[in-house]
Amino acid sequence: MFTALTIVVALGILAWGFNRARPYGKIGILAWLQSVVLMAPWILFFGLFAAGIYLNLAGMLLLFVVSTGIYIWIGRQLRTEGQELLAKRAAAKVAIESALSNVERSTEAAPTPPSSVLPPAETVSIPEADLQTIKSIFGIDTFFLTETIPYQDGVIFRGNLRGEPEATLAKLTEKLTGQLGDRYRLFLIANEDEKPVAIVLPSKNDPKPLTVTQTLLSIVLFVATIVASLETGGILLGFDFYSSPERYLEVLPFSLGILGVLLAHELGHWIAAKRYQVRLNLPFFIPTWQIGSFGAITRFASLLPNRTALFDIAVAGPIAGGLVAFGMLIAGLLLSHEGSGFKVPSQFFEGSILVGTLARVIMGTAIQQSIVEVNPLVVLGWIGLVVTAINVMPAGQLDGGRVVQAIYGRKTASRATVATIVILGLASLVNPLALYWAIVIVVLQRNPERPSLNELSEPDDARAAIGLLILFLMVTILLPLTPSLAGRLGIGG
Repeated sequence: MFTALTIVVALGILAWGFNRARPYGKIGILAWLQSVVLMAPWILFFGLFAAGIYLNLAGMLLLFVVSTGIYIWIGRQLRTEGQELLAKRAAAKVAIESALSNVERSTEAAPTPPSSVLPPAETVSIPEADLQTIKSIFGIDTFFLTETIPYQDGVIFRGNLRGEPEATLAKLTEKLTGQLGDRYRLFLIANEDEKPVAIVLPSKNDPKPLTVTQTLLSIVLFVATIVASLETGGILLGFDFYSSPERYLEVLPFSLGILGVLLAHELGHWIAAKRYQVRLNLPFFIPTWQIGSFGAITRFASLLPNRTALFDIAVAGPIAGGLVAFGMLIAGLLLSHEGSGFKVPSQFFEGSILVGTLARVIMGTAIQQSIVEVNPLVVLGWIGLVVTAINVMPAGQLDGGRVVQAIYGRKTASRATVATIVILGLASLVNPLALYWAIVIVVLQRNPERPSLNELSEPDDARAAIGLLILFLMVTILLPLTPSLAGRLGIGG
């Protein structure tokens, strides 16, 4: 039943992606095929496991090599089609601009539209002189202005976008900065009708750095995470560390392993943010006795240039931390043998589809015993993957929520957040930790990330495929094996 349900869900996702790609013609289909090719090895791998067919490491590597080659070939076809489409759009743009210039020349003597078309100046928070200067930066070659609407502390400008959003934003921003310095920020965003609008807001609305109190809280939470990771090590070894602090040398490797995954995660964010010249605030770690930490809440301290930057910064943390945790897991499984010194029940491998299947591939029949001796790195790797997967949940300002927002937009990200909270609520009937994490999301992380300066340009198809792959791996890490599937894998005999 579980296998059939998994296949139905996988086919449903593929069908949804195909329907979404079909309106874009050949380019859309090629982009969809890239996603399919990238996910196919994992789907095939777990599908074969469900059928009782076990692939060794050589077979897994062959699957990934073949899929990578096909992915690269499709990418070349996609770039070729994209270049042809851009050439057609450029030709159409020239024709439209020529027609518009003719219309402009024929209407130069026309009377000025009544002032009632624009809202009264006093309803706009921006000073009149600044407003007129801002309006002067728009033109037929960038953004053809048609309407001005007051919005919060700034103004929404409706009109027609000329050219590519990134190039247009660069031109408008350069003009705005040249005229009014650093006092205003210009955003290109799609409105509720999915039409481009320009929004200008005072720079005083930019993200703020942490206050002294918030900085101290960040430091206190990090210290608490260190304390919690030491206690986690004691729990794994079967004793209370704070009742026996003299045994610190025993728990220290576990604490350092957990902290290593967390710090690698944050370092990944920091390196990606530095590439885009985006500032990050200090992270707020969330300590817990069970696994040391649930990860960290990291806020942006400056505006993001575009959705690609949001994706790259969001995804860099899980990739960095996940690779460290995955490396620990693989190394631990390879080093596991009788006498490894760390004993776990076979049910340990049923807690995760990914961990259970990898253990079956690498350790073979050793996991058929009721008690399995493993290297401690296996446990550390599993904990690290769980922490990483929790942060990849597609909700709010979690890394997964930011990935969904970057690829599909704010509306889809909001819906994904609601769905994630509902799923966590249902999961809390089995695992109370799910309810705890749902509360954390609702209280601290439920809102989407604030818009980028350029919200119109979507990340490329390769990033979209990587995002789907990461979300897929998140599910395989957090979703446990059913008893029937564990039996087919031979876990616990």
